Amino acid sequence: MRKVLFVFLILSSIVSLARKTDFELSNGRRSVTYKELIAFYKQLDENYSTIKMEQAGPTDAYYPLHVVYYSNDASFDIRTWKNQRKIVILINNGIHPGEPDGIDASMMLLRDAAEGKLKIPDNVALAVIPVFNIGGMLNRSSYSRANQDGPEEYGFRGNSKNLDLNRDFIKMDAKETRSLVKVFHQLDPDVFIDNHVSDGADYQHVMTLLPTLHDKLGGSMAYYMRTTFEPLIYADMKNRGYDLVPYVNHWGHTPDKGWISFYDGPRFMSGFAALFHTYAFVTETHMLKPFMQRVEATYAIMQSFISFSSSHANEIISTRAEQKEHYEKATKVPLYWLVDTSKHTTITFKGYEAGYKPSEVSGQPRLFYDRSKPYTKQIPLHDSYTPAQSASVPRAYIIGRGWTNVINRLKINGVKMDIIPADTTILITANYIDDYETVKKPYEGHYLHSNIKVHSIHKEVRVLKGDYIISTNQPAKRYILETLEPTAPDGFFAWGFFDAILQQKEGYSDYVFEDEAAELLKQNPELKHVVEEKQKADSNFGTDGEAQLDFVYKHSPYFEPTYARYPVFRIE
Repeated sequence: MRKVLFVFLILSSIVSLARKTDFELSNGRRSVTYKELIAFYKQLDENYSTIKMEQAGPTDAYYPLHVVYYSNDASFDIRTWKNQRKIVILINNGIHPGEPDGIDASMMLLRDAAEGKLKIPDNVALAVIPVFNIGGMLNRSSYSRANQDGPEEYGFRGNSKNLDLNRDFIKMDAKETRSLVKVFHQLDPDVFIDNHVSDGADYQHVMTLLPTLHDKLGGSMAYYMRTTFEPLIYADMKNRGYDLVPYVNHWGHTPDKGWISFYDGPRFMSGFAALFHTYAFVTETHMLKPFMQRVEATYAIMQSFISFSSSHANEIISTRAEQKEHYEKATKVPLYWLVDTSKHTTITFKGYEAGYKPSEVSGQPRLFYDRSKPYTKQIPLHDSYTPAQSASVPRAYIIGRGWTNVINRLKINGVKMDIIPADTTILITANYIDDYETVKKPYEGHYLHSNIKVHSIHKEVRVLKGDYIISTNQPAKRYILETLEPTAPDGFFAWGFFDAILQQKEGYSDYVFEDEAAELLKQNPELKHVVEEKQKADSNFGTDGEAQLDFVYKHSPYFEPTYARYPVFRIE
């Protein structure tokens, strides 16, 4: 009997130790490894009916993306959650695995919830991504985050293809992004939290918060975010011992004069979530605070979001419903926003006095912060944005069946499309690309286009059996416009998905076309007049025979009609 009791006590001790995280066992010095992370959640899944871990899809790192669910009633049917009006909170960790605070904090949060040490309200369901960027987590070292105070080892920013996954939510180049987007749409989360660690200036605050821009979010959700959601999170965190401050979007010098709120376009996870009317937040602990302090702050802010979401469930659900209804009726959608520097919000900022002294490396003046001289100041936050570019909403778009890279991304995002059943001619609006700028170096694997200029023509075109027609009368309306409009800063054209249209495919032999061009000018007095006027107005053109011949060619029936024609048509 003693032997049986002894074995039981040993086994109980092992199970108890297994439930402790590496962060806890090391007194806040270490962060969990990938294999330990998955083993930990597997054990929670096996031991507690309120925890369920599933594979969510493939990643570029070979290992599958996992999602861990928590529900008090041990029911994990998403449709039932919605019918019960549960608040669904999606928490993402390790988009940048060198910033592991959320990875370790979420382990303790779900364990404490499962063991009853932390009460999760019955009207809240959690979905937690243990680590999003698995490849980056496996690329473990002590040096990639040069300025960060712990842990001893951590992951790397880039994924297995060296992509920054927090720039991937429109182009979706990474398998893990496509897997997470599928999870996102299955859940339709009410609240989204993306856990990060910040770089930049030094200051007293342990935790900063980056919400989706209020103005860009728009509608009833924007009003509720600004007047209720954010202020009460700030108040609750104050009660938990943390002075929150907006994400310090300030680099290279002291932030005590204020700063401009970060613009989270749809390439970012939080900006992407806003396209589907989800309350989205990026938590940013401060890199210079000790790892233990940062993880504890991340744990606290997740508690705060859970508590607020439970207490204000009806308002969160109703404002999301109002927002969706608003966009159903919208006839114009903003595509790009600019900060209004004439407006600001006054915030309380706790910083350190800064100055300059000679660098021991270069001898030149260098910035330093004096932690012996803390201060508290009222400073301006420029967080008002106004639409700088908008698009009217067409009844539908048409896209050719050959553009599979775009079509597949639309499908992953739940865009409903109908296949055109037979070849037909239809009146559409076609956009032609007149001008654009392209970065000189690749950005996240693409040569981004910007300052895109187009002109539009209403015309009949022939569309083919198998092409797709996309009605805008659907829940993904905002996503559709912000990806398919040719001038959208984060649209598919900007990311280079339609670059093939920018290359002319056919040409001519000048010595042969000379005679044809002369005949064309004889038959078309209007074109001849245009050429003659251009010769008079432009001396270079007037003495350049090749340029004149090319001009005639481009205004002739021989010139390909699809050159620089954006291959997504609008039906007005």
